[in-house]
Amino acid sequence: MLHRPSLHKRLLDGDSGWCLRANRWGEGGRSRSYFALVSRLGDGVFWYALMAALIVVDGLDGLAASAHLAATGVIALTLYKLLKRWTRRPRPFASDQRIHAWVAPLDEFSFPSGHTLHAVAFSLVAMAHYPMLAWLLVPFTASVAASRVVLGLHYPSDVLAATAIGTSLAGFSLWLVPGVSLFG
Repeated sequence: MLHRPSLHKRLLDGDSGWCLRANRWGEGGRSRSYFALVSRLGDGVFWYALMAALIVVDGLDGLAASAHLAATGVIALTLYKLLKRWTRRPRPFASDQRIHAWVAPLDEFSFPSGHTLHAVAFSLVAMAHYPMLAWLLVPFTASVAASRVVLGLHYPSDVLAATAIGTSLAGFSLWLVPGVSLFG
C-alpha cells in the first residue's frame, strides 16, 4: 500500500512551493526594489499620508473618514498581534533556506500578514467613504499583498487569511457606521 501525504502536509508543501516561486521574483533588482518600496509604504506611511490628505482636502468629512480608518487600524493591529502570538507560525525564510528575506521583518512570526490585513481593511473603509479612490487603493493593496510573499516574509496562505480577516473587519466596521457602505 502506498502512503499518501495528508491533506494538511500537501497544503503546506504547496504553500511553500508558491512562496519559493514568488520569492524568486525578488532576485531581480527592479522587482525587489518595487516590492520593498510598496512594503515600506504599507508599514503605515501610505495610510497616514492618505488620512492627512483626506483631512486637508475634505475637512470635517475627511476627518470623520480618517477617524474611521484609525479606529479600524487599532482593532486590526490588536487582532493581528493576538493571532501572531497565538499561531506562532515561523516565517518562510526561517523554515526554508531556499527562501530569502529580501527585507527585514517587523516581527518574528508569519501568520497572518499584518500588512495585508491593514491594507485590505483600510482600502475597503476608505473606498466606502471615497469610492473614487479605488483606482489607487486596489492596485496598491494588491501590491502590498504580493510584496509580502515575494519578499519571503509570508506564505500565500498568510496573505489569503489576512485578506479574509481584513475584509471581515472592514465589513463589521462599516456595519457599525450608519450611512457608510461599499455599496452606496
